[in-house]
Amino acid sequence: MTLSPDEYCQQKAAASGSSFYYSFLFLEPARRQAITALYAFCREVDDAVDECLAPELGRAKLAWWRTEIAALFAGRPGHPVTQALATAIRRFNLPEEQLQEIIDGMEMDLLQNRYPDFKALNLYCYRVASVVGLLAAEIFGYQDRHTLKYAHDLGLAFQLTNIIRDVGEDGNRGRIYLPEDELQRFAVAPGDILEGRYTDNFRRLMEFQIERAEATYVQALALLPSSDRKAQRAGLAMAAIYRALLAKIKRNGSRVLDRRTSLSPVNKLWLAWWTWIRA
Repeated sequence: MTLSPDEYCQQKAAASGSSFYYSFLFLEPARRQAITALYAFCREVDDAVDECLAPELGRAKLAWWRTEIAALFAGRPGHPVTQALATAIRRFNLPEEQLQEIIDGMEMDLLQNRYPDFKALNLYCYRVASVVGLLAAEIFGYQDRHTLKYAHDLGLAFQLTNIIRDVGEDGNRGRIYLPEDELQRFAVAPGDILEGRYTDNFRRLMEFQIERAEATYVQALALLPSSDRKAQRAGLAMAAIYRALLAKIKRNGSRVLDRRTSLSPVNKLWLAWWTWIRA
């Protein structure tokens, strides 16, 4: 049976088990359709990089997606995801340049596997996460433009959490997203991460990373105007889930080299629902 574009995106989102999926379950249909299409696009371009052993193939796939996004804005979408995005773009006026910036971020994974400092990492986080936050804010709706600064910073917090959770998995791919100057400050050798060795210095490094991520959540949430709290409930639900994940990593002593910490689907659903009704 052939799936419709929206069904394809829904299946892509549900299959991932992502916290995003649970966060936008309670949205009204038009906004849920749009954010699901956006999430499916992010998954597609991320998989184009992560599932390719050869960088040349990854670059070719991303080049194809660049062409496909251009075709989308020219009114000729061919892929189920861009066909679904076409509806979202018409409804919420999403800009082409921000979708292309997400691809720029994914391409960074093909060009580098280390970041010298947090400033360099911040550019990566902006492209792969903060831009997504800005697009999501457009879909959810807002009255006060300060909400865009909240969305930017919340996207950064999400990506910092992803980096903390995935240190071991990324190390298995030869990638280290923790800034090199911070590894040096805490006397953690890259080999400790790549080979999965736990040390006291590694735990101190991770405590520092967790503290920065949590501070970024606090900063982001403080920026959300009260007038837009209800409209941005899906983002708040996502923040509740991700902060719970971050707290679990901390309770487990930052055991991120040999395992992937996660929350159960029931826990994610409860956090999303409780945040939704409280907001």
